Amino acid sequence: MDTQAGSSEESEGAPERGAAYIWPVGSSHITPVRVHGLGVRSVLQASLGRNHGLLLTSDGEVFSFGKQPWKENASDIPCNVLLVEKALSGHRVKCVAAGSYHSGAVTENGMVYMWGENTAGQCAIANRPSIPEPIPITITDPESTPPLWVRVIQLSCGEEHTLALSVSREIWAWGSGCQLGLITSTFPVIKPQKVEHLAGRVVLQVVCGAFHSLALVQCPLAQDVKPVPERCNHCRELLITMTEKEDHVIISDAHCCPLGVMLAETHLDTRTCKSSLRLKDKSSKVEEIALPSNTQGDRNSSGPKLSDSETEIGTDVASMCDSEIDGNAEKPVYDNDLQSDTNQSTEESSSHNAVLDHTKSKEHKLTDVVDCLLNPATTTTSALNSLVVSCASAVGVRVAATCEAGALSLKKVMNFYSGSLCDAGVQSPLGPAVQEGLKDSREEQVRLESMQGKKSSSLVDIREEEAEAGCRRLSLPGLLSQVSPRLLRKVGRARMRTVALTPTNSGEADVLLPCLRTEVWSWGRGKEGQLGHGDVLPRLQPLCVRSMDGKEVVQLAAGSHHSIALTAKSQVYSWGSNVSGQLGHLQSPTTMPRLAKVYEDGTVWNVAAGQDYSVFLAHGKNEYQPVVYYSGPGAADVGSGVDPVQEPVQLMECAQLGYISSISAGSSSCLALVDQNMMGYIGNLHELASTERNFYCHLSDVKSQILRPLLGLDNLGSLTAVQLLQEMATKFCKLCYLIGQHGTSLSNFLRGAKDARSLSILEHSNIFLDSYTEYCSAMSNFLVMGGFSLLSKSAMDFFSKNQGLVKSLCHGTDEGTSIPETLNSLFFSPVTRLHEYARLLLKLAMCFEVSSSEYKKLQDSSSSYDALALALSRKKKDAEYTLGFWKTFPGKMTDSLRKPERRLICESSNRALCLQNAGRFSVNWFILFNDALVHAQFSTHHIFALSTLWVEPISEDVAGINGLKITTPEEQLTLVALSPQEKTKWLRAISQAVDQALRGVYEPSPTGTGSSIRQDPPLSRSAKYTFYKDARLKDAAYEGRWISGKPHGRGVLSWPDGRLYTGEFRNGLEDGYGEYVIPNKALKKNDRYLGHWKDGKMCGQGTYWYANGEVYEGCFQDNTRHGHGLLRSGKLTSTSPSMFIGQWVMDKKTGYGVFDDITRGEKFMGTWQDDLRQGNGLVVTQFGLYYEGAFSLNKMMGAGVLLSEDDTVYEGEFSDDWTLNGKGVLRMSNGDCIEGVFSGEWGSGIKVNGIYVKPSVYEGETEEAKSLKLGCLSVPADEKWKAIFEECWRQLGCEAPGKGDLQKAWDNVAVAITTKRRQQQDSPEPLSRSHTQMLESLERIPQHSGTFTMEKYEKIKSYLINACETPMHQLGRLLETLVAVYRMTYVGVGANRRLLQEAVREIKSYLKRIFQLVRFLFPDLPEEGSTIQPSTTLKESPDKPHICNGRTGLESESPEPGYVVTSSGLLLPVLLPRLYPPLFMLYALEHEKEEGAYWECVLRLNKQPDTALLAFLGVQEKFWPTSINFFGENKKVLPSTKDSCFASAVECLQQISTTFTPADKLKVIQQTFEEITQEAQEAHKEGFLWSMDELFPVFLYVVLRARIRNLGSEVHLIEDLMDPYLQHGEQGIMFTTLKACYYQIQHEKLH
Repeated sequence: MDTQAGSSEESEGAPERGAAYIWPVGSSHITPVRVHGLGVRSVLQASLGRNHGLLLTSDGEVFSFGKQPWKENASDIPCNVLLVEKALSGHRVKCVAAGSYHSGAVTENGMVYMWGENTAGQCAIANRPSIPEPIPITITDPESTPPLWVRVIQLSCGEEHTLALSVSREIWAWGSGCQLGLITSTFPVIKPQKVEHLAGRVVLQVVCGAFHSLALVQCPLAQDVKPVPERCNHCRELLITMTEKEDHVIISDAHCCPLGVMLAETHLDTRTCKSSLRLKDKSSKVEEIALPSNTQGDRNSSGPKLSDSETEIGTDVASMCDSEIDGNAEKPVYDNDLQSDTNQSTEESSSHNAVLDHTKSKEHKLTDVVDCLLNPATTTTSALNSLVVSCASAVGVRVAATCEAGALSLKKVMNFYSGSLCDAGVQSPLGPAVQEGLKDSREEQVRLESMQGKKSSSLVDIREEEAEAGCRRLSLPGLLSQVSPRLLRKVGRARMRTVALTPTNSGEADVLLPCLRTEVWSWGRGKEGQLGHGDVLPRLQPLCVRSMDGKEVVQLAAGSHHSIALTAKSQVYSWGSNVSGQLGHLQSPTTMPRLAKVYEDGTVWNVAAGQDYSVFLAHGKNEYQPVVYYSGPGAADVGSGVDPVQEPVQLMECAQLGYISSISAGSSSCLALVDQNMMGYIGNLHELASTERNFYCHLSDVKSQILRPLLGLDNLGSLTAVQLLQEMATKFCKLCYLIGQHGTSLSNFLRGAKDARSLSILEHSNIFLDSYTEYCSAMSNFLVMGGFSLLSKSAMDFFSKNQGLVKSLCHGTDEGTSIPETLNSLFFSPVTRLHEYARLLLKLAMCFEVSSSEYKKLQDSSSSYDALALALSRKKKDAEYTLGFWKTFPGKMTDSLRKPERRLICESSNRALCLQNAGRFSVNWFILFNDALVHAQFSTHHIFALSTLWVEPISEDVAGINGLKITTPEEQLTLVALSPQEKTKWLRAISQAVDQALRGVYEPSPTGTGSSIRQDPPLSRSAKYTFYKDARLKDAAYEGRWISGKPHGRGVLSWPDGRLYTGEFRNGLEDGYGEYVIPNKALKKNDRYLGHWKDGKMCGQGTYWYANGEVYEGCFQDNTRHGHGLLRSGKLTSTSPSMFIGQWVMDKKTGYGVFDDITRGEKFMGTWQDDLRQGNGLVVTQFGLYYEGAFSLNKMMGAGVLLSEDDTVYEGEFSDDWTLNGKGVLRMSNGDCIEGVFSGEWGSGIKVNGIYVKPSVYEGETEEAKSLKLGCLSVPADEKWKAIFEECWRQLGCEAPGKGDLQKAWDNVAVAITTKRRQQQDSPEPLSRSHTQMLESLERIPQHSGTFTMEKYEKIKSYLINACETPMHQLGRLLETLVAVYRMTYVGVGANRRLLQEAVREIKSYLKRIFQLVRFLFPDLPEEGSTIQPSTTLKESPDKPHICNGRTGLESESPEPGYVVTSSGLLLPVLLPRLYPPLFMLYALEHEKEEGAYWECVLRLNKQPDTALLAFLGVQEKFWPTSINFFGENKKVLPSTKDSCFASAVECLQQISTTFTPADKLKVIQQTFEEITQEAQEAHKEGFLWSMDELFPVFLYVVLRARIRNLGSEVHLIEDLMDPYLQHGEQGIMFTTLKACYYQIQHEKLH
């Protein structure tokens, strides 16, 4: 910029941040001048081209300056005037890029704008040589459907091409030249295209040189790596070759393909064949290729040179790329072209190989190689592995590994090709002459690596060193070499686990912080070696620069013909043209990256590359203001007195500008962005960044110089020591990697907006805190077990030989400190960095107002880092204290008690604590660790885990001692302290240790015991424990809740023999709901119980699944089946399926029960004793047989009655099942009778000795009167299911029916509902809202006082309905069980018509016994048959003529004086609907014959029209309807009308089949009469009264038209179950009328 703007610049006032200063390069004296015209705007980014530049301000505006011929009226615009790019106004720009002659910008939403020269299509606009103003270009992905717009986050411009990095981390290119990396031969490329070669990889940065491109790519994860092919995808030559020499074999991967290697074969394009090398055959020989001779390395050669047209890319870039590859491939190679470059390198190479071959005598360096060869796990089917294995099998263990570009072991290359993260950079082979011509780059690499001391034989971090050379050769000694026995023994020894010192995946940190596992990829023209592949060939596609693998590159920069890479360790690598010394080292030129020596006493953190120079931004070691170093034309003059060498020199004038945040380089000028150190904020940021980078370099030195060689040694020590060392090394490397990421993040932060709230150390402080904590824990564990003194003699010898190195890395150690102590201090030193974090963050906080959010956040973070530093220091002290204790502890017990995580808290070696009532000569030593209390006695000891230890002080007033009571699951100890102070000390220590053990953390107590407060651990806790004493629980493991030393709450108890209990515990025993699994070894299956427990035994409701397939559901007591239960034996497909439901006593069937023998088709209902049928009972079969009588010893024995399907009856004696034996009477279905002595089995022939009686005609009526009454010899209904009712009474807290405390009963109801509600909450199916509200209402105890009224009765009835709806209530559970047993009894084989009266009597018994329970819960409820006075508010309206419209349902059930309380009226509405199906089926079977006759008559009579049927039935004509209402229209009744008269009454009567209880059915009958009456009154006057003679025919007509299929069953059900007091009331009369109609229809005859 012109310096004439100085006065206006001063008047503007410099901004606090982002002031731009520019100066020309190459002059002896530079004077940086601030760019004027920005005012107080802050510049965030600057980019310089050949003759112009761009500035991006913090508000998103873009300014341009310099020579811009593409602008309108460009000649009238001075070069030093800033122009606002108005086309970008309103678009917030976040990134700008300047190429040689064009420019680009990226907006916040990812849109790209281009302008400037467009002759090569670099602006992505067709048919326009230049673009004067920014124009948006659209990048779309054609692979997606529909094509999606690609958002861009970074842009870079070269001379004739542009690269864009998308938000998905993919590269898009446009312009001209092979530097695009596209598979195309047509240029220019106007439409942006994706660089497919890097598709799928995470690209971090793209950089454009003049005619080459660079990309910084993140290394893929191990699982994403694809196997390397054995042959090149282009030339199909082997990637690995083997050459046999006289005394050795060389395995080499020196395969160089000028076209690069595709990532996958699917990416190959036929167009690439045009630029591939022409091969003569499939051998390793290729046609000779001539290299361009105008490189820096062969300027003085006598060979022919290419013309300018062949060396400069013109408009036809495609032809140039073809001429460089295909054209030159046809030219012969002249020996004198490369002779001057190869003579010296050949000599050095031969001497170097001689030295490497001599290393075969050093056998100890080859063990790693031999182990790899002999380990089958590391061998694959690749060509390299097959070659290596074949050679190693012949050679044995004496293997010498050599590498032309750095010594690499054979194992490295094997691992590299079998699982390398960088698999795309392998090159295809060239001819021998070309390979000799490329030796200069390899020899330079060898010299550079030897100077840096990078030659390593360690196998610890293969990933970091595997790519330090351009090619690799492995030399194996001759086949006649002898094998060393000592090495063979080493080979047979087990190898320790390899530790990756560079983490392969850092988890969250890799997402939130910059990644250091990076690769450098390059492509384009390489005539100056700027691609870094060791040659000067161009690359049409991206190729990985293998020599930069593992270098942790974080920034790239590209000049016109050179490239620069900055690593996280502040190292600078450069390669390419070095005409002006721009590489920063003496080598000229270099085709592979070389380490540039920029600033020995500082760290470089930003680089920029101009046309032929380089600029570096660095921090001093103790000075935190950035300094600028320059390397390029005129560097010697700028250095003022410095020897004219090609090394960077400092630009002293830039130090006066302020704190430089970034630098940019162009063709002939440099630009720096400068911040002012307002309030010290910027200076503190630079101090934090500089110290962090220095800290990372220090950690890297420790890792590479201490850990890597150490872990590469054999026989490090015991297995425990090696594992702990490996764990510590892993955590150290993870921390080191995090620090490197943070240092890089801070460098990026200084180049950005520098908002304190976005500092990684603040925003992601949890990552730093966790990493430091994990590392300190691992180091403390290593120290507790002995630290470095644990290692073997070979390890200690290694440290002794490098004692100076160790002490140089560990600052501040005394001279007399031992090596292990020095190493411990060295590896604990990273913790001190936390104090630095706290100090620097506090300094940053002081730069803000106290009330600001930045101040609060910075101060809080500072406090957290400081607190962690103190806590980790205490951890270190505890580890040292514990280590000192182990040194004095008896050796025998040390091995069993010493653990890495175990820390000593206190111990009683001074007899401060002893066991009460201990012997005089006994030794009781108590040792408190952070995880256990140890009681040591002589040579024995016992460990009490703190998680299951309870401590409480013993009152001195009661016991008179300073005692502590220790409670464990199986022991109780009383400890006596010497003084109250000791008692308090031990009580506090044990309590805190227990509390921390339960929380899973160990927090060392702070210094000074007086300030600590005892924190009592909870009495109830969750813990694991294995019993060792208890006989019942010996060796059983328990995990769950505890209280005061006993399992209490939910837990899991498992025995070694496979038994497993999962459920509730109480006071150490199984109590509550739980599951128990018992293995059955004989059947190889498990028994399983799920149900309730009490006092360690199965007690209450439960289900037991037996291994033999049986299932029991019911009550248990003392681990036996006791009470009511259901046993299912076998399945329907098994040989003996059966089912028993009934009462059990001590695991045997005793009492009433029902046994269903499915195989025989029989069902027994009767009493049992000791699993045998004993007493009265009845049996029904599927063939219709019915027996009731006595049973003895499981047989029919004694008096009984047997009925067959055809109504044949036998009454007499039985001796066995279905076997008649003794006196009896046999009555035939026709009335014949035999009296006498019978013997024989029913159905198989019976012997009879008796009298045959045939009744006369006159005796028929008398015999019919003697109907058989069944049920006399069966079990009375009240004796059935007593166990079910007893269980219900027991759940209510009553010992016997009706005897118990009412309040206790209601409490039990509430507890049962609440408990089951909580259990239901844990189930996957939550309760509905209505169900929850119903349960909440049941939890409340109903309160009744005063006179019992209908209102209270209705509340009780409503409560019973809700209670019976849920099994959570005792009454609901009772009802559910009764329904289950009833259905099992009378369904299936039990559906026998003979059982009807049994079923009816059973229902009546249910009602009576349930009513007794209800009256116990509601004592105010009147007795059976009592009357409740109706409410005075409910009166019949005189205006309503019908009963059904003026009364409530309750009033209609009883006479006028009041409501009669009955069990059926109260309970049948909730009970009968559930029992209705089996009950009604029995009614239908019993009355099948009479209903058949009834139904036949109904069908016949209903064939007649209405008038004919009314006349037939004798209905008086005055009651015949003359018209009917049909959908609101009156129609006349015709003689042919059918099913229209009294239609409403017919529909009403049909509803009798939809009701369940007799009361509801009687209401239907009553409503039917009212419908008939209403229709009659419409035709007559209001005062009309029925007479029975008039009413009966009409009602008979309605019954016929209703066509009720099972009217007889309905009539008999009502008759059996209706309340007796209704028989003589209004409803009783109406029911009698219906019954009469039924019998009338049944016996009606039509003529």
